[in-house]
Amino acid sequence: MPDIALVDNAARWITVLSSLAIFVALVRLLFLRRNLSIRTRLLGLLLATLVLLFGVLSLLVIFDFGSTFPLLPMGVRIGIALLNLIGAVALWSNFAALIDMPTPRHAVSEQRRLTLELATALQRYEMALRGSNVAIFTQDRELRYTSVSKPLFGFPVEQVLGSSDADLLGEAQAQALTLLKRDALASSASRKGEIEIEEAGRKYWYDIHIDPLRDLAGTTVGLTGAAVDVTERKENEQHLRLLMRELTHRSKNLLAVIQAMARQTARHAGSIDNFVEIFSARLQALSKSHDLLVQESWYGASLNDMVRSQLGHHLDRENSQFTIKGPNLFLKPEAAQNIGLAIHELSTNAAKYGALSVPTGHVDIIWTRRTPEAGGGFELSWHERGGPVVSKPEGRGFGSLVIERNLARALDGKVELDFAPSGLICTVSVPESHLTPER
Repeated sequence: MPDIALVDNAARWITVLSSLAIFVALVRLLFLRRNLSIRTRLLGLLLATLVLLFGVLSLLVIFDFGSTFPLLPMGVRIGIALLNLIGAVALWSNFAALIDMPTPRHAVSEQRRLTLELATALQRYEMALRGSNVAIFTQDRELRYTSVSKPLFGFPVEQVLGSSDADLLGEAQAQALTLLKRDALASSASRKGEIEIEEAGRKYWYDIHIDPLRDLAGTTVGLTGAAVDVTERKENEQHLRLLMRELTHRSKNLLAVIQAMARQTARHAGSIDNFVEIFSARLQALSKSHDLLVQESWYGASLNDMVRSQLGHHLDRENSQFTIKGPNLFLKPEAAQNIGLAIHELSTNAAKYGALSVPTGHVDIIWTRRTPEAGGGFELSWHERGGPVVSKPEGRGFGSLVIERNLARALDGKVELDFAPSGLICTVSVPESHLTPER
């Protein structure tokens, strides 16, 4: 049977050494984990001191310091008693918080859930940016890109990372952008601006929004920003300005046409009522031409549609007195407008004095494409037959002026009026320059 005193001393030495090891481990843990809360650090320090005092008490028993220092063992026991009391109070005062502490399994599960939510949110964020015209980026203090959400300035992400704006765009194009970013760094404040960049021969515009990028201490370590591609908006603005200039030009031309129409109508009208009737009809004819042009965004108009729009009230009759035939041709706006007015004047004249003034009359409107050898373009013929006998008029009214003089001058073409007894024949030759491909 082993010596009882030897076993007792061994147990005390194990208690001393274990207490010392636990104390050192707890102190080292508290030193390395500086992010622990103050309450946790105090509880850990209390536990370490209690373990150390247990070790000291065991050491005093081993060396029997009680005979030399009688009060020392009692002081150690009093210290242990106080620490136990403090520990009991601390434990019960923090009991609810200890109960609510998550288990390791719950902590791992919660970490996985938060990681999944973060990954899902990041994926949605990347998808939203990928489908938009916004690129989010960060740069260091040397203005080299450290992250970018999508290709930037026409360059892939791999080429953008680690590069500066000067590396990507060249010194000249990047100068304004670099100055804007350096100003944001120097002032540690937000900045925004607009830049113009040429990519593959085409101009692009970007709205740039820049903010300082700060670390946890608040020191500016770089920049974060967004580049918004506003090229489509800029091009639409330019297109709108072009349309406004074109609208102003066309409005002036239209007013000039209406002014001339009013003067000529007044000269031949004879009375105010007659002037109002004729002038209103001519404005209506001009409006019909414009309706067709507006439908095609002022690109042009079909010759067939233009003729039929001017003759609508005649064509709606049960027994039409018209034959309309010709290939599909597309007129430029000015040609469509002038030919429309000419067709209106010819139909008005025919209704008053010509083939349309009697039920037996008929009008053939035929146009043909001319060959390139003949100069291109087309030739349109208005041929009246079956109406009253025609005689050449002594003077020229507004209708004749519109057809003979204005039409020929506006279209750089040739107009011939033949007042044959069997019926009026009008032949119009229009050059190729007034035709345009159909959209």
